[in-house]
Amino acid sequence: MRERHALLVNPFYPKDPHASFGKHVLTPTLALTSIAGATPPEWSVRYWDENLLQGPPPLDPVPHVVGITVHLTFAERAFELARFYRERGSRVVLGGLHVRSCPEECAPHADALAPGEGVQVWPEILRDAERGVLRPLYEGSFRRPYRDDPAPRRDLLPRRDFLTSTSVIATRGCHSRCGFCYLSTDGLHMPYQLRDPEQVAAEILADGQPYAVFVDNNLGSRPEYLTRLCRALRPLERIWSAAVSLDVTDHPDVIREMALAGCTGVFVGFESLQAENIADQRKRSPRPEDYARRVALLHDHGIQVNGSFVLGFDHDRPDVFERTAKWVESNRLECATFHILTPYPGTPLFRQFESEGRLLHRRWSLYDTSHVVFQPRHMTPEQLAKGYAWCYSRLFSHASIWRRRPRQADAVLPYLAMSYLYKRSNRM
Repeated sequence: MRERHALLVNPFYPKDPHASFGKHVLTPTLALTSIAGATPPEWSVRYWDENLLQGPPPLDPVPHVVGITVHLTFAERAFELARFYRERGSRVVLGGLHVRSCPEECAPHADALAPGEGVQVWPEILRDAERGVLRPLYEGSFRRPYRDDPAPRRDLLPRRDFLTSTSVIATRGCHSRCGFCYLSTDGLHMPYQLRDPEQVAAEILADGQPYAVFVDNNLGSRPEYLTRLCRALRPLERIWSAAVSLDVTDHPDVIREMALAGCTGVFVGFESLQAENIADQRKRSPRPEDYARRVALLHDHGIQVNGSFVLGFDHDRPDVFERTAKWVESNRLECATFHILTPYPGTPLFRQFESEGRLLHRRWSLYDTSHVVFQPRHMTPEQLAKGYAWCYSRLFSHASIWRRRPRQADAVLPYLAMSYLYKRSNRM
C-alpha cells in the first residue's frame, strides 16, 4: 500500500436501455473532481470512473484511502468496491446522497462516512487517516460559501472519454422543494448559493474546451444572477447548456442574454401537463397551459429544449402517455426525457407511499426512474411500465423526429444529426 495516496471512485451503474449511453458519459462527475481539488499537496490522488469500462479496479499502487460516491441505484456495487479495497488494507470513505438517506445501510461497508459537503472535510479525513485516527463520521456543511471551494482537478480526467470535460457549477440548490426530488431528502440542508460570475468564466476558459455543461440543479433560480453570469460568459465565445426551470421565461430579457452568451440548449423539468400533479409536489412552476408559449420563447432565441417528464403521478391515467408525446411533438421539443415516478428514500414522496402501503419493494438498484417500484393510483404497474417504454418508442420513431424538426430551415440538419445520433445510441 502506498502511504498518502488517495483514489476517488465513481462506481459502475446499469444503463437504462431507453437512454443514450452518451448521456451517462457526457461529462465527468464534478463531485469527485472537486474533492480531488481539495486534496492536500503532500498526497497523490487518482480519479477512476468505472463507467468508462477501463478495466478492473486499480491496485497499482494500493491506495491508502479510497473515496467512493454512493447513489442508491449503484449502492451494491459501491459496497462491493469498498469490500475489495478494505480487504487489501485501504481505508474506505463513503459519501453521496445514499449515505445521507440510508446511513445505517452504508456504515458497515466503510471506515468513515461523509454524508454532507465532501470538499471541506476531505483534507481532514486524509490527515486523520495518515495519523491513524479516522473517525466514523465527517459532516460537512453546505452553508459555507461555495465560492471558497478549490477548482476541480480536471487534469486527472481521461478527456477523450467525455464529450466535454468542462462540467461546471455556478449555483447550488433550487428555489423549489419538489416532494419527489432528492433535494427534499431528510437532513439535507442546501441553501441557494452563488459563485462569482467571473470565477465561473475563468474556470471555463482555463479548461480550453469549446463546450461547457452546467450541472446546477437550476441555473435560473435567480434571474438577476443569471444575467450577470451570461455577461461574463459572452466574451468567451463558448457554447453551453444548462438545466433551468421554466419560470426563467418570466424574463425574456434573460433569455436573450443566455442566447447571446452562447447557450444552445436547456434541460427543463416540465414534470407533468396536469396542474394537479405539479401542485401535489409543491413545485413552483408556470401553469401547464402556458408551457407552449414559453417553449416558443426559447425557440425564438435559438435555444433547444430537452423536456423532462415524470410519469405515474397520482392524477395520471392511462392516457397520459399519448397526451404527453403529442404535446412534445406539437411543440417541437428537440428532445424529451421520460422518467417513471420514483420515491427516493428520505423524501416526502417516499414517506407518503410507505404510509399508504404502495411501495412494491426496496431493491434500490431498480429505483432508477426506468422501473416501476410503487403501485400507481389509476393504472397498474404493468401499464405504467409499458406506457413509459411506448413514449420512448414514439419519440425515436422516424415520424416523430421529423414532426419535431425546427421551423428554422438552417437548424434542421444539425437537429437531425443530433436526433439520429441519439437514436443510434438507443436500442429500441
